[in-house]
Amino acid sequence: MITPEDLQPLPITGNKTIPEDYLDEMGHMNVMWYTHLFSNATGKMFDLFGLSDDYCVRTNSGAFALECHLRYLAEVRVGKTVRIHSRLVGRSEKRWHFMHFMVIEEDDRIAATAEFVGAHIDMTRRRTSPIPPIVTEPFDAILAQHDQLDWDPPLCGIMRP
Repeated sequence: MITPEDLQPLPITGNKTIPEDYLDEMGHMNVMWYTHLFSNATGKMFDLFGLSDDYCVRTNSGAFALECHLRYLAEVRVGKTVRIHSRLVGRSEKRWHFMHFMVIEEDDRIAATAEFVGAHIDMTRRRTSPIPPIVTEPFDAILAQHDQLDWDPPLCGIMRP
């Protein structure tokens, strides 16, 4: 079982104190806000390997999400602060595979995970396209660091880049 301590070497790509308007009828954070927070974390993670807004404008490229698998492990309540760590898992010529881990800071426990496969997109053609070296080189350097961790990411087992 992965612990919040295991996540410490991973970059923090999100941090949010949960406001009251994130709650649903059950009194905890609504599922749409998990997706929102993980989406924001994805943008910050992309910045780490050069897939920034500037890159997308300059190259008329972008990223599309192709698959997502969410796991809800603990309730997130109003007023709690969550932190998101991100781990790269792999890539192919046109796709990447990564995970986010949401930690409740006050309880020091993992509240949710999100596993994604996404693709590099040529926005002119709106089709997948090879990921250029300006992105793959920093991606691969970060991936090599993440591959050195002494724990395997808890993958769903059916997603591939």
